[in-house]
Amino acid sequence: MPEQDTYLLLKAALAEVRPSDLVLEIGCGSGFVSSELAGSAKNILATDINPHAVLAAKARGVDVVRADLFQGVRECFDLVLFNPPYLPTAPEERTGQWIDYALNGGEDGRATIARFLDDLKAHLRPAGRSLLLISSLTGLEEVQEMASIRGFCSRTVAVERCFFEQLHVLRISVAHERVL
Repeated sequence: MPEQDTYLLLKAALAEVRPSDLVLEIGCGSGFVSSELAGSAKNILATDINPHAVLAAKARGVDVVRADLFQGVRECFDLVLFNPPYLPTAPEERTGQWIDYALNGGEDGRATIARFLDDLKAHLRPAGRSLLLISSLTGLEEVQEMASIRGFCSRTVAVERCFFEQLHVLRISVAHERVL
């Protein structure tokens, strides 16, 4: 059963997606979000590093490939979705199992997010955008600063309070300079 963060990303994605969009979901897990978006976009491709997740997504009918973030993905997309591992995780908390790829955000919770933002621009079509789900434990301002440093603008489009955190979906797009 999907968790609250998955439902929040889906809600934001349903509000954002356009029928003409080419969509990429990074870290699709079971494929729930991609399968629920089917029919709302022109095409949806999903990736996940976990081979078990890839099989689960395929069982839902999702077009999915096994990849680490954008690795091996050459196309550009109108909308990129990502519910990353965002929990701050100390080395002793890591299990060495596949679940680490879903939960382990590094010591500050932003390690995988940084890698994602580093490669995002190369995979966005003109006027493309991304929806990135993060936790208050990850640091909203810190993630927005990371995006800004990489030439993006971001704004919160969905928020939900959970037991010990607040979840945020950031809409990220390329910042354009004003020409005078």
